[in-house]
Amino acid sequence: MSAENATTTETLALVANVSLLFTEAPYLERFERAAAAGFTAVETWWPWPASVPGDAEVDAFLAAIGSAGVALTGLNLFAGDMPGGERGIISWAERSGEFAANLDLVVDIARRTGCAGFNALYGQRRDGSDPATQDAVARERLGVATSRLSEVGGTVLVEALGRGLNGAYPLESAADAIAVVRQVRSDTGLANIGLLYDTFHLATSGDDLIGDVKDFASLIAHVQIADAPGRGEPGTGNIDFTHVLDELWASGYRGSVACEYKPTVPTTDSLGWIEGIPRLAALRPIVS
Repeated sequence: MSAENATTTETLALVANVSLLFTEAPYLERFERAAAAGFTAVETWWPWPASVPGDAEVDAFLAAIGSAGVALTGLNLFAGDMPGGERGIISWAERSGEFAANLDLVVDIARRTGCAGFNALYGQRRDGSDPATQDAVARERLGVATSRLSEVGGTVLVEALGRGLNGAYPLESAADAIAVVRQVRSDTGLANIGLLYDTFHLATSGDDLIGDVKDFASLIAHVQIADAPGRGEPGTGNIDFTHVLDELWASGYRGSVACEYKPTVPTTDSLGWIEGIPRLAALRPIVS
């Protein structure tokens, strides 16, 4: 595998992100809801407010996934106080203890579940902190995460976030995230770090979604879809998902596609768009 080929997180799965889908139910019940809707795979943001929750909380999380009979294919690393506006701690030097402890737990969850995709949100610029120093911290920590997760078959995902929606988050375009991916690959000699191609965030930042695929296809490791503007289900905004997905497949992408949108109607009612995209409909069993 060349340094410019991505390690995709899974193969041909349609994934439900239970941090945004099935929120009509309490968190631990969403895995069953996803299974009942025909999903065989799920992903989630970090489920707890702390970087390391208690053992009982982790066990309950894993038991809920196992009971639902779905595969956990994606997990965010601890990203700080997300409800309070934080978007990652990777570039924050003062959060080194939380990062290290969280990574230990993430590796353990990977071993116990087979989860292969791990989104490491970069972190915003900090008042009084030198951006170059923050970038150096992030580069080092992403290298550590890439190395540790390579031992369990994991891939680190680097995500650009929509311009103007996430504070002083410095990675706003696919090109911004790709520069980080290439730096870490060069530092480590490892290929298990790639771009998280999120249609909502990239479109919000003004990226050309088709152009990004053409330019960076070999480094796309995971795909998340939501429409823009609004972040609703496909069909509520302006993105041509058939065109985007056809371009991804033509480029050779064979990883998963995750539904990471905010439903504008009850989640199960929001899934009708899938049947309009045959490439995705084939990945989700029909549930009556």
